[in-house]
Amino acid sequence: DSEKDQGSGEQAGEMGVVDDNTLACTYAALILHDSEKNIDAATIDKILEAAKVKVTGFYPCMFEKALKGADVAGLLKSAITVGGGGGGGGGGGAAPAAAAGGAAPAAAAKAPEPEEEAEEDMGFSLFD
Repeated sequence: DSEKDQGSGEQAGEMGVVDDNTLACTYAALILHDSEKNIDAATIDKILEAAKVKVTGFYPCMFEKALKGADVAGLLKSAITVGGGGGGGGGGGAAPAAAAGGAAPAAAAKAPEPEEEAEEDMGFSLFD
């Protein structure tokens, strides 16, 4: 018994034709961006033809419309940026103190630390 999907030539459970279309057009758009060329349907089609890759007809147009006027370099940078989340927010308070001069560090050292909030008894424990 064959695990091939009828019609698409893909194995069951792997990337389907739709994903292959997207991947092919994505690579073509990245090549165009790297070459500092316009990302449009015609040039995406030329790259795909040169690579002997066939995609469903509307994909190059869809990529052209999606990336028209987009900051592709910014998209790439945001895609490779690690982290995000809640870290790093605590360092912002020092900048105004540094701009105020030498008296600000002494005042900052005297400021009392906020007390930690007491835990409320909710009637259950997560670790019981």
